[in-house]
Amino acid sequence: MNRFLVLLVLFIIAPFFSSHVFLQKGSTEEGGLEIYPESLEGKSSFLTSRIWDKLDKSNSIPKKEALEKAILGYLKVLDTHEIDKDKPLTLIDFSLPSTQERLWIFDINKTELLYQTYVSHGKNSGNRWARQFSNTHSSYMSSLGFYITAETYEGKHGYSLKLDGIEPGFNDQARPRAIVIHGAEYVEESFIQTYGRLGRSLGCPALPPDLTQPIIDLIKDKSCLFIYAEDQEYLSNSPILSQS
Repeated sequence: MNRFLVLLVLFIIAPFFSSHVFLQKGSTEEGGLEIYPESLEGKSSFLTSRIWDKLDKSNSIPKKEALEKAILGYLKVLDTHEIDKDKPLTLIDFSLPSTQERLWIFDINKTELLYQTYVSHGKNSGNRWARQFSNTHSSYMSSLGFYITAETYEGKHGYSLKLDGIEPGFNDQARPRAIVIHGAEYVEESFIQTYGRLGRSLGCPALPPDLTQPIIDLIKDKSCLFIYAEDQEYLSNSPILSQS
């Protein structure tokens, strides 16, 4: 009789578990097991919700759409490009002004925030706000979309990180344009207090000097970086976000 009941229970719950996998075993608020969806959209929604709920809403946070698209695109990049799945996801939200911290680095496996800081945009993208974007040489604008971090080097701005844009038409000229992550003295609160905005680069996402090395060391060598803005041309035509 007991064997019959066990088989009956398994028969009832099997369809439910067939559409899910376990992310990890552990207690939820209800004391059960935590279930991780198998579908791409389900995974993206699950991870976005987890990270969003942990963000300090009294601090600068990304637009929720930026976070959603960053995670959805990251999961697609995992399937289509060679990246290190154990490395964090970096999100830059250029829908926010340069006077706000608008770069976040997330440990996706633990759904935790690792870093949050200021980041510059290109001088021809705008002043306080980045409004225009380009993939063109000598445009001195920022480029949107998904990137894979590459090798480090010592350049005119010191320790720097090369980037490979992986979205043709939007950022695939990043390497020949020398769009890299580097430190800059104009990416500091003291500059904001003096000028009412951060300084601007020639298109590079520049960081505060004191955080440049630890951030580069964390994200170098095949991690995913996403630069977001409320730009309809990109959002409607992104080669990655528009993938089915």
